[in-house]
Amino acid sequence: MEVYEAIRTVLAVRTYEDKPIPAELVERIVEAGRLTGSSMNRQPWRFLVVENKETLDKLGALASSGPYIAQASLAIVVIIEQTRFAVSDASRAIQSMMLAAWGEGVGSNWVGFHGMDEVKALLAIPQELDVLAILPFGYPTQNIGKGQKQRKPRAEVVFRERFGRPFA
Repeated sequence: MEVYEAIRTVLAVRTYEDKPIPAELVERIVEAGRLTGSSMNRQPWRFLVVENKETLDKLGALASSGPYIAQASLAIVVIIEQTRFAVSDASRAIQSMMLAAWGEGVGSNWVGFHGMDEVKALLAIPQELDVLAILPFGYPTQNIGKGQKQRKPRAEVVFRERFGRPFA
């Protein structure tokens, strides 16, 4: 899928088929995150790939905003260093992974945002690192309306030269 088309059509996916994601595609998704640019090239992230069903069940139980993790084929736990730009840099990597997956027909969603100490304990993540998000991945169970997004009108959010001056 062309990049702009992936951006235009990507939607949050919260229900997944019981179908494994090929190893080569998992590798591509992880590489999309790893290859993302970061402030001063510090790459303040770690990506922990979870495919074990029992562990996915536990992650789903721990993440109050994402119990559907339990149905995913895999989840990538995004771990960050405690540095100034880590959240911004890792957020870029998350979007890269989600778009790479979407371009291959695999859906995802961002679950959680900090405060996941129980996840750290479950996955033996060192104390000096933080869990930023859990990204479940899987093939969508339904044909979701690609590109049917509810977004504010462009005139409300895009300006030219000065705030409030219409873009178009």
